[in-house]
Amino acid sequence: MPINIEEIRNLFPVLHQEVNGKPLVYFDNAATTQKPKQVLDALVQYYELDNSNIHRGAHTLADRATRYYENTRSAIQKFINAKEEEEIIFTKGTTESINLVASTFGRKFISKGDEIIISTLEHHSNIVPWQMLCEEKGAILKIIPISEEGEIDLEAFENLLSEKTKFVSIVHVSNALGTINPVKQIIKSAHKVGARVLLDGAQSTSHLEVDVQDLDCDFLAFSAHKLYGPTGLGILYGKREVLESMPPYQGGGEMIKEVSFEKTTYNEIPFKFEAGTPNIADVIAFAKAIEFIQQLGKKEIKEHEDELLSYATDGLNSIKGFIPVGTAKEKVSVISFNINEMHPFDVGMMLDANGIAVRTGHHCTQPLMHRLGLEGTVRASFSVYNTKSEIDRLVAAVSKIAKIKNK
Repeated sequence: MPINIEEIRNLFPVLHQEVNGKPLVYFDNAATTQKPKQVLDALVQYYELDNSNIHRGAHTLADRATRYYENTRSAIQKFINAKEEEEIIFTKGTTESINLVASTFGRKFISKGDEIIISTLEHHSNIVPWQMLCEEKGAILKIIPISEEGEIDLEAFENLLSEKTKFVSIVHVSNALGTINPVKQIIKSAHKVGARVLLDGAQSTSHLEVDVQDLDCDFLAFSAHKLYGPTGLGILYGKREVLESMPPYQGGGEMIKEVSFEKTTYNEIPFKFEAGTPNIADVIAFAKAIEFIQQLGKKEIKEHEDELLSYATDGLNSIKGFIPVGTAKEKVSVISFNINEMHPFDVGMMLDANGIAVRTGHHCTQPLMHRLGLEGTVRASFSVYNTKSEIDRLVAAVSKIAKIKNK
């Protein structure tokens, strides 16, 4: 059943405002999605009615908060089809999830001369932790090249694999270009040489069905705030046997069973990786974001976003001076572009003057921009609450900006 766009938009208070005297058009969803009212209400309810620390309290508020908190873990398990709740670890974001794996799995299992593979499409968060690990351990970082269209060179990837390959960390969907990578094939090939695989799912989880058992990834990292949830909350999925083999990430409360000055015994997963008081309110509210997605249906969301992508691509490509960046055959609803020789920041400011919010710059993918010979791009990214009439405003504004430069 087609989604009711007006009903959906009414759930998002932030969309109903003017920016620079124009109705807001929010096309910066790849940076963060807006939050429906049920998520905002859940945050307020926790602090007004249930505010208490979790797991350790014997009183009613602590019990209530603990149940709501752990219910979210269960909802995430079902959302990504993990085998069990214990495979879901809460962090502060995709970045911390990746750093957790690099610091713990890397500390124990990566040695001098071992090889780690990432791609040219990676966000800095999936580059820097592996560089740091390689510097510390004397390991070697190898990079999968891409085509001019922004697609991974699978043949080159296969040639990079060897018995020295211990880890592959790959973005599922490019935040800068929207490219959907063939991750199932990448995972299968990596496993053949005994390597573990982490998927950066920061962009894919909001657009695609992600089934960790079907993909057979060893780790999946993603963030709540790109899934209509609060900021400051990340999720790390890991296969039980891999998580149990890894040392703790941080020391403190909750991640222990017993502590003496002579010896500490660590807790079971997931708590072994969740030291200290967690981000309770945001975890609880995230369950409402998952509920929102499931009520609409991932299939229906994707169909709507794909329709917006096609409509916007056709409209923008008709503009003289419009230069698309990233034209992979398989994409989510992201369009990166430049206009003639204009600086992306200038274009972004002109669009903002028209009430249209986009992202400009290198999108934390400087190596990718270097590969493409660009300083940066303008990025418009669409979500379930966006409309064709909003895209019409984008096309009209871009056309007007391009004419200014063409004069």
